[in-house]
Amino acid sequence: MTQSTFITLPPYPRGFHIITRDVRQALGDLPPNGILHLFIQHTSAALAINEAADPDVLTDFESIFNQLVPENLPFLTHTLEGPDDMPAHVKAVMAGSSISIPIVEGQLALGTWQGIYLCEFRNRGGSRRLVASVVS
Repeated sequence: MTQSTFITLPPYPRGFHIITRDVRQALGDLPPNGILHLFIQHTSAALAINEAADPDVLTDFESIFNQLVPENLPFLTHTLEGPDDMPAHVKAVMAGSSISIPIVEGQLALGTWQGIYLCEFRNRGGSRRLVASVVS
């Protein structure tokens, strides 16, 4: 059986943000076993799973992505929405639009140090909408 719900996240500033608690609260009770699939309905933000214990990791990810895909590249043609827009699309492709997490004994089976990230690549991206599908 599959149960799907929408999760609307509040606006976050540009950067990487741990949203594990937000997602977990929105889901309510989970089945004993299954899979959670999360999909973000945006093209300038992404989802990821990574280190959730040291906040320096979040800062380092932002720095690395900005080095890889800086703003104001002279060859970009999609520039009507601002200098952060096209780089945000590229970063979102690099990071990905969905993640899957096993559910074991009614809990998300994340590793000890793992958390769910919202990767916000716009300076003012606004609220973001996720589709959460639980397959049991």
